[in-house]
Amino acid sequence: MKLAFITPYPPSQVTLNEYGYHLTRSFLGKKGIEKIYILTNNLEDNSEYSRYATEGLEIIPCWDFDSWFTVLNLRKKLKELKPDAVILNLQFMTFGAGKIPAALGLLTPWMCKLLGIPSVVILHNITETVKLDTIGMADSKFKGNLFLWIGEQLTKFILKADLVGVTISQYVTILKEKYKAQNVVLLPHGNFELPERNYVPENSDEINLMAFGKFGTYKKAEVMIDAMEILQKKYPNLKFTSTVAGTDNPNVKGYIDSLKSKYSHLPNVEYTGYIPEEKVSQIFWDSTFVIFPYTTTTGSSGILHQAGSYGRACILPKIDDLERVVEEEGYGGAYFETDNAESLSNAVSSLIENPEKRKQIEDQNYKAAKGLPMGELAQWYLSHIQKLLKK
Repeated sequence: MKLAFITPYPPSQVTLNEYGYHLTRSFLGKKGIEKIYILTNNLEDNSEYSRYATEGLEIIPCWDFDSWFTVLNLRKKLKELKPDAVILNLQFMTFGAGKIPAALGLLTPWMCKLLGIPSVVILHNITETVKLDTIGMADSKFKGNLFLWIGEQLTKFILKADLVGVTISQYVTILKEKYKAQNVVLLPHGNFELPERNYVPENSDEINLMAFGKFGTYKKAEVMIDAMEILQKKYPNLKFTSTVAGTDNPNVKGYIDSLKSKYSHLPNVEYTGYIPEEKVSQIFWDSTFVIFPYTTTTGSSGILHQAGSYGRACILPKIDDLERVVEEEGYGGAYFETDNAESLSNAVSSLIENPEKRKQIEDQNYKAAKGLPMGELAQWYLSHIQKLLKK
């Protein structure tokens, strides 16, 4: 079997790149697989992909982020490669920050249908549950309604795939009830490779709050930094730092620079910039708490699974989708009121003053991260693909 994956892949900085990295590598060595193609986006220098090349995977940059012609470029490449099946790792902004190129790229599952190639989509978010104004997609009620309608039409094209997996049970309900979809299944997010357990140092007087990802839309670091200032005054004998680990969201370029300017008076805020795959582990190991400074969610959180893999306690906003995911997947953390620095500082305080509770959450998250390894998830994909091929 020859499989093609359409996904961002490191060192591309497009969202879901890390998930694509772990997902594709989990198929290596599986029985019956002859070839794996990774159809990813072009970089300024495509030779950079060689850093992540692995025997058995062929990385093929063949589309451009924010291009109107992505679906045509992918069509050409798929006709050339003739894979037995295609797996698409998607969210609504996978193919562009601009609304038109992002939308056109999402016609790809339909294009696979027209080519007669069996396809499986893992869809990380749906428009019905995302507050569009908070992710830079709509700044008025009219635009919000318009983009929701457009999102509904794009969802219909995505549902042209032979199988669509979503990572939250609520999404299955919405897609089945609203779109009458019969090809939707609850697909576990899967857990990344478990590194060697690295514990938070005992009795340390240094507390590192770390937020990871792309910032500026629904994920903003101000609430974490403001909470750090509150905590520093509350615990003068401890040293607090905030680590903003990542880059601007493509829709809000310049956001990190604005943070640097706003908090220039604070020496204990670190901005890492883009973190290459090989340095991700150190960022998590250096953290005491992983902070989720979200105002909404866009699906199951890969960062939640990473925090679990590295045995770290999470500080989470009280958002229905996220609380549901945390509960369903067996993770734990301390909760705070969304966008409320005082509440966030109280959540951190509750675990500083109760180290046994912190350790219990760390153990719980590490245990949850062992629940469904990516290798088992890959086998799930393969069994479904084999059924599609028989049809």
